[in-house]
This record gives sequence, structure tokens and C-alpha cells, in this order.
Amino acid sequence: MDSHAPDIPLIPSVSLLAPNYDVWLCDIWGVLHNGLQPFPSACRACERFRAQGGCVVLISNSARPRDGVIRQMLEIGVPEDVWDAVATSGDVTRDLIARHVDKAMLHIGPQRDLGIFEGHDIRFAGPAEAEIIVCSGLHDDSSETPEDYLPLLRDLAGRGLVMICANPDLMVERGHRLVYCAGALAAEYEKLGGRVLYAGKPHRPIYDLALALAQEARGEAADRRRILAIGDGLKTDMAGAAAAGLDALYIASGLHLSEAGSNGTATREQIAELFADQPMRPVAAQVRLAW
Repeated sequence: MDSHAPDIPLIPSVSLLAPNYDVWLCDIWGVLHNGLQPFPSACRACERFRAQGGCVVLISNSARPRDGVIRQMLEIGVPEDVWDAVATSGDVTRDLIARHVDKAMLHIGPQRDLGIFEGHDIRFAGPAEAEIIVCSGLHDDSSETPEDYLPLLRDLAGRGLVMICANPDLMVERGHRLVYCAGALAAEYEKLGGRVLYAGKPHRPIYDLALALAQEARGEAADRRRILAIGDGLKTDMAGAAAAGLDALYIASGLHLSEAGSNGTATREQIAELFADQPMRPVAAQVRLAW
């Protein structure tokens, strides 16, 4: 192991950390499920933590409001007693949309994300007439890539339109595949000189929402020193936790699996190398969230 690489414990059970925390802010996609089926050990870990008096707020960069995310979790078999509350990037996006309802909006994303506009009097527009962009993803993330959108993004950036990015994730694990998210389009837009407003992790608004939900569920505010953020994204979960001043547990089996190990067998040395050039340090890592 590189002498400059951080020493991050690879723990077998999150129960070793549980006594130190009152609240978990737990990522959903890649930690609790892969979009097709739940991870039983992760679900049990959340259930055990709650059974001991802990509060679990699920915090997701999904572009959909919480009701849609909860519906999806239940449909694929995530037990309802896994969480106390859910905060999504879609919830924060709705607040951003509300501030710009006077502008003609171009929606870039799939039909399933239209819930973020519900309840607002929106003037939808095509690329030529749009005054602002709301990007919730690729129209067809199973076949498209950000490259397919470059001509459109170049034109919009040239006109100085602001983009609201409803999901800052670059990619997400779906089954055994990685698919592009809205964050990948937003990153390209910024490279082209466009301005982007981000709704989810690692940015502050979604953490403010999650902490408010935790306070509501518990009946009192939690000491930030006793809040643990759990996730598999370096630039979202880990960076967001660091910016919010929270401890973090890194789950090594998801987005960065190819960097942290192979076939779900990340080693302590590989995880240390993964964080060697990162400004943040998790308190520990697990291959999968497990009690």
C-alpha cells in the first residue's frame, strides 16, 4: 500500500459503528438495491439499527419525488420498515422549479420523471423556445450516452440557458450494468460553458432536507457528530458528507467496484488507494452494508 494512502478500516459489520450514531443518512440505489432487487443484508442492517432506536433517513439523487421512490422500493421488495423518512433530489428540484415557473421550460429526461413538475403551472417548450432547462436524465438511458446530446447542449449553452440538474449522479448501477444519469449531461453542459443548478448530493440543500426530516422523525435535532452518511459514490455521498461535516461509511461494491476491487471482493489496500487522492476520508468501509 502507498505510504500516502489513508488507512480506512474495512469492517465486517456496521454494528461496530452503530453505538456511535443516532441517525443514518443512507443512499438507496447501489446500497439498498440495484434497481431490480433489494440487497437483503443492507435492508436488515437498517432494520436492526432502527430496532435499537436509531433513525434512518434514505437520501437519494433520484430525480423523482419521494413518493415515486418509495413506490419503486416497495415494488422491488425493499421492506417498509427499513426507513423513517426519505429525501430525494426530486424533492429539492421541485423547490427550484417553483422559483422559475415564469420561464418556458425544456425538460430533458424520461416521461417517468414528470412528477417533479406536478402542482406547478409549467409552460413546457422545445429547445428553440426554452428559457430554462430541467434535466432529470437521458430520454433512454438503456441505449443513449451523453455524446448523443452534445449538439443540443452546445446550442443551449451558447444561448446562456440555466440548467436545473435533478440528479447529480454521473452513473448508477442497474442490475449488473452502469447507466448514465442527469449529472453526466450536466457535466458536459458545464464543459460547454453552461451554468448548472444542482439539486442533490453533494450539494447542501438535500442535506438540509434530510436533517429536517430526521429531526421531525426523532422529535429533536441530532448532534452532527452522531450522524453517519452511508453511500457508494465518491463525488456524491462521500463528498457531500464531508461538505456537511458528517462522518461517512463507504460501500465499496457499487459505482467504483472496478477501482476498489473485483467481483465484490474489495480489500483494505484497494480502498485506501481509491481514497489516496481524495480530500475526504470515510471512518470505515464495507463491501456491502451489513449488520
